[in-house]
Amino acid sequence: MATAKARHILVATEQQCLDLKKQIEEGADFAEVARKNSSCPSRNQGGALGEFRPGQMVREFDEVVFSGEVGKVLGPVKTQFGYHLIEITSRME
Repeated sequence: MATAKARHILVATEQQCLDLKKQIEEGADFAEVARKNSSCPSRNQGGALGEFRPGQMVREFDEVVFSGEVGKVLGPVKTQFGYHLIEITSRME
């Protein structure tokens, strides 16, 4: 069964998500941006969520993690929790 490791940043608005994505694309450290801005408790680990399988995260999140490009910052991804920036750090099919 497929597994993935990812980290994310969760914020309340799409605009905030876009602003943070721009900072990361301009060289800011993903983990540091997560620690300072994410509303998810995973911020304490730089946004790291550990390893998970399909179906363990909400559908919109899963779809990105199991189809998106590994190593690229993806998003904004809207879920019931808010807006996410997602970086897939590894994936095994």
